[in-house]
Amino acid sequence: MRYVYAMAGAIVLALIATLFVSVPAANWVVNQYEFDSPDTVADLHAAVFMGCNVGALLIGWLIGWIIGGRLVRHAPVA
Repeated sequence: MRYVYAMAGAIVLALIATLFVSVPAANWVVNQYEFDSPDTVADLHAAVFMGCNVGALLIGWLIGWIIGGRLVRHAPVA
C-alpha cells in the first residue's frame, strides 16, 4: 500500500503544480532575461515548466511514501 500512497501523492502534487505553479514560475524566469530568438524563449519556458512538474512529482512521491510508511502495521514477532 505504501506504493499506492506514493503514486497518489505524486499525481496530486504534480497536478496542483501543473495548474497553479509551473506556468507562473516559467513566465517569471523567462521575464528575467532578454532573448534574440523566440525559440530560446520557448525552450527556456518549456524547461522551467517541466522542471517544476518533475520537482513536484518527486516531492509528492516522497510525501506519499512517508504517509504510506506511517500507516503500515507490522506483524508482532512471536
